[in-house]
Amino acid sequence: MLIHIAFIGLGSNLSNPREQILRALQALGRLPDTEVLVCSSLYRSAPVGYLEQPDFINAVAQLKTGLSPRALLDSLLALELECGRTREFVNAPRTLDLDVLLYDDIRHHEHGLTIPHPQMHRRAFVLRPLLEIAPDCMIPGIGAATVALQQCRDQQLEQIVDVV
Repeated sequence: MLIHIAFIGLGSNLSNPREQILRALQALGRLPDTEVLVCSSLYRSAPVGYLEQPDFINAVAQLKTGLSPRALLDSLLALELECGRTREFVNAPRTLDLDVLLYDDIRHHEHGLTIPHPQMHRRAFVLRPLLEIAPDCMIPGIGAATVALQQCRDQQLEQIVDVV
């Protein structure tokens, strides 16, 4: 079995968001052929797009997985559903949002799955936690995550707690 390194973005702004993220981290470690290697601190961020909703709690986890990109995404979507995720409209409030940000150093696109995540280089709530756990991270097709984060200086982000 080939082992891959993937980075997963986690976000929540409904039903005790901090606990949603912590439960999701435990669930990620129970996925087949998958281990959570490290997780960032938790961060509070303002919503993007639809603004009339609570702030989000965000984190990034690094996984070691034998799952393919599609199998990993399908597992993440199943976890979202288990946590009560609904998709009423774009950028709606959510109990849990799990995104495949990076998978090894590949660039990949198929229906419903683009790697690297197409908006990650524009979001401080992804880049700052990512750089916390992978300070030399390169985003395929984009470049250094540190440079991308400099372009997000106007986005407010508050580190709220370390995850052990």
